[in-house]
Amino acid sequence: MDTTQLVLDAMKKAAKPLKAGEIAELSGLDKKEVDNAMKTLKAEEKITSPKRCFWEPK
Repeated sequence: MDTTQLVLDAMKKAAKPLKAGEIAELSGLDKKEVDNAMKTLKAEEKITSPKRCFWEPK
């Protein structure tokens, strides 16, 4: 399973908007890996930000 999928799965399980640091804790990944995965997910329009610094799946 790739990093972007792990990040997306962690967001779906939480069922609430999360910060990158929280996603890193839930997924067990390094924060830099989470940031890179989120950049990809944003470009693919798979995640959205309901408020500043918080992210959730679309």
